Amino acid sequence: MVEAVAVQGPAGGSCAGRGGDRRRRAVLAALVAASALLYGAYSLMRLRAFRTGSYDLVIFDQAIRSYSRFGPPVAIVKGVHNDFGPDFSILGDHFSPILALLAPLYWIHDGPATLLVAQAVLLALAIPPIWRYTERRLGARAAYCAAGAYALSWPIAEALAFDFHEVAFVPLLSALMVERHDAGRRLQAAAAAFALLLVKEDMGLLLAGFGLYLLTRPTGRGRRSLRELRGLRGLRGLLPPGERREGLAYAAAGLAATWACSRVAVAAFGGDNDYYWAYGALGPDLPHAAMHAVTHPWDVVRVLGDPPQKLLTMALLLLPLIFLPLASPLTLTAVPLLAERMLASRFSNWWEPHYHYNAFIVAVLVLAAADGAARLRGRARFARARFARGRFPGRLPSAAPMAGILAVTVACLPFFAYRHLADPALWRPNERARAASAAVARVPDGALVEAANGLGPALTSRARVLLWDDRSHGAPWVIAQVERLEFPFGSPAEQRRRVEALKAEGYREVFRKDGYVVLHEDVPDPW
Repeated sequence: MVEAVAVQGPAGGSCAGRGGDRRRRAVLAALVAASALLYGAYSLMRLRAFRTGSYDLVIFDQAIRSYSRFGPPVAIVKGVHNDFGPDFSILGDHFSPILALLAPLYWIHDGPATLLVAQAVLLALAIPPIWRYTERRLGARAAYCAAGAYALSWPIAEALAFDFHEVAFVPLLSALMVERHDAGRRLQAAAAAFALLLVKEDMGLLLAGFGLYLLTRPTGRGRRSLRELRGLRGLRGLLPPGERREGLAYAAAGLAATWACSRVAVAAFGGDNDYYWAYGALGPDLPHAAMHAVTHPWDVVRVLGDPPQKLLTMALLLLPLIFLPLASPLTLTAVPLLAERMLASRFSNWWEPHYHYNAFIVAVLVLAAADGAARLRGRARFARARFARGRFPGRLPSAAPMAGILAVTVACLPFFAYRHLADPALWRPNERARAASAAVARVPDGALVEAANGLGPALTSRARVLLWDDRSHGAPWVIAQVERLEFPFGSPAEQRRRVEALKAEGYREVFRKDGYVVLHEDVPDPW
């Protein structure tokens, strides 16, 4: 119906007065602190239980340790395993200079636990802007529900279960960009948008989507009458010049930044521009893929559903939000970044409902759900005022939709990463963890070691860690696992064959327990 009645001020549930403001701030601070504590405790327990991995925790640990020593963000584990060389900078993998902000934390505590705690705090700090945005539309009670739904959402849980990534910055910055712009603080929103461009080379797509959203906003935030809206024709009539320019600026800057970071910056730091090209079903490169998409649009639709796991992931993003983002044009902000993953035909991790990729858009989707609920509520009020003529005096509580989202989010908890909190092995030491600890203790400080993926994080603070894989890298020490599958091998049988091959090369076994095997050879350190 009308955009105007969809975007109203708080409909109820807010506390009045100075005392109410203090209570709200105290409750919000408690929610942020509780979320950070949950995230940090879960992540640190995974680290202690040897459930983290060199890929990707040690990659970031080595890079940020290098930053903390005023060097480039070199990650030897990434460079050697992926054939970029031992001096490879992770800026040649993903353009994420914002990670340098974490380097001073390594002056306090040097180790991967620092990254996990920093990530916990950063993810929790997205709660206040989500609360403020929702409170303006639906009131304080709805805002607490929205904040809780974000805090317990499965994309955040899955990101925590995959160690540390640059995504830690995105919920906070994306929520700030949307909320500050909504509050009329355009320069603050632009600052958050600029910071997003420093997180990863494709964050410009998030800005481009935000620009598309701004191009849908009618004059005066939608307060035109139905008759006026029917009389307008085209985008020029709906948007004032300033709003049009702002939307176009975000879209253009986002696309330009994505191209520059992906095609120029990554190569400048020693990366391969085509390393993450995953759109072979559409074309061998971007121009061909774009032309194919324009001339064969049904192929794009087909790729979006092939394999069907993509459809499942997209449905799971909307289901806990009871599909309310579909009622808000703010969802356009997330569409380009989501399409980047769902149009891929390689890297199946991109479209799984696991790992950290879905956390890039979760804050925006929660905000879109709040906006969608406000719009639907406004339309219901408009319809009631126009047609009911007083026959239905009752009204839907403003917090009801967001309370429903929180309830569904809680119901989803047992099906995603937080289910591991019920595993006793996560809480207390077990034989496997004790064996792993004994194995890493055999490696001397400062040594170069090829370590099984699950053991690298326990060594990286005091040794130079490489990933144990199917090739010899000349390290004097090797720690293998021969009973449980370890990345990048295909089976434990392959891992056992690799250990025998190392013995044939001259390594001798110095430790074996619960599948962990420590091998040593007196060879010169190659680096």
